[in-house]
Amino acid sequence: METTDHTGPPLTGGERETLRAFLDFHRATLAMKCDGLSDEDLRRRSMPPSTLTLLGLVRHMAEVERTWFRRVINAEDVPLVWSDEGDYQAAYDATAATRSEAFTAWQTEVEHARRIELAAESLDVTGHQPRWNADVSLRLVMLHLIHEYARHNGHADLLREGIDGVVGA
Repeated sequence: METTDHTGPPLTGGERETLRAFLDFHRATLAMKCDGLSDEDLRRRSMPPSTLTLLGLVRHMAEVERTWFRRVINAEDVPLVWSDEGDYQAAYDATAATRSEAFTAWQTEVEHARRIELAAESLDVTGHQPRWNADVSLRLVMLHLIHEYARHNGHADLLREGIDGVVGA
């Protein structure tokens, strides 16, 4: 059984350190919600008629990390992981997915994101978000990712409880 380090963010600290710690906390929360489950459990839809699964959430967050850090902030010309057509919904389909495939992709994107954030001169560094046709700061990206993880970790709470009754963060 896996054990995810789930250390809470610091109660004091600078803006960047605090944003980084909250983002890492939420990343660890998603991983923790998947700890100890089989591939079958991770693909299980526990809230019909929704097709949402824990593995689908991990895959989706890999796309989110990739898009905001690599494509937007770092201006890398890379496609999405699971869709050449730019369809973010494709990541949710975990029908044939495995823990190994999803977590390898997600952890790879998290590593890229951390590298990009650490290399940035400040939170005021900007990138272009074509879907919004606007420039955005690294600060906004980090806050957006924290929001995105927090929202989806709420989904993960319900999914995990439906699978085996485990609750809490």
